[in-house]
Amino acid sequence: MDLFSIIKKDKEYWLVDQIKRDGVPEETYLNAFRSLLAEWREGEIGYLSLLMDPAYAKWLVEQGFRNVSTVVEYTRSLEEDFSGDAAIEADSLAEGSMTDSEFADLYERCRSGSANKNNLFTIAQVMESLENELGPEWRSHCFMFRRESKLIGLSIPIIEEGTKDEGRLFYFGTVPEARGKGYGTTMHRISLELLKRIGASYYVGSTDEANENMIHIFKRNGCTLRDRKGIYRVDIK
Repeated sequence: MDLFSIIKKDKEYWLVDQIKRDGVPEETYLNAFRSLLAEWREGEIGYLSLLMDPAYAKWLVEQGFRNVSTVVEYTRSLEEDFSGDAAIEADSLAEGSMTDSEFADLYERCRSGSANKNNLFTIAQVMESLENELGPEWRSHCFMFRRESKLIGLSIPIIEEGTKDEGRLFYFGTVPEARGKGYGTTMHRISLELLKRIGASYYVGSTDEANENMIHIFKRNGCTLRDRKGIYRVDIK
């Protein structure tokens, strides 16, 4: 039984996420994580970034981790129609209206000034991870939003790895000049419709607990709070 999911990048990093399962004692999670942590240290990997229940915070700090922030998870079913505002248009990178370099610039603009505190990667690393994690058809998952021909944001809808129908947004963001105008809620609804089209039956979204704007978007689009996890990080010494 897997208790943690892990994304490994050579000697650079491990991204670890606790898989919460009913009936699993805390000590079982601690034992599993001790083994994982020992393997990471033995491999002399650059750093380990961890998502885990805040109940383990004291123990993790004792192991050398620092608390970066806390994320909240929201969820909802995707049964209803999420057709968006016709004034906002979405097209995929695969359609050829934008180069990969231009998309990278848009991504950088969207995350500029974001309330999310866990920006681990440079934009070059982000673009590399898109192809590595989403596969050769990654451009078909990358959508740009326009209003009156002006770019206002982007969304990357995917099916969570290891599941058949859990919809996630690899990234969702609004350019700084378009924030505070209500566009984010509409773009998010369109993203939920895009998730339905690729086979998702429910959606799970997460954001930093300080990102009040994104939390309001979740709530306005009918999502409910599912979970809360701390973000912890330790670097190889």
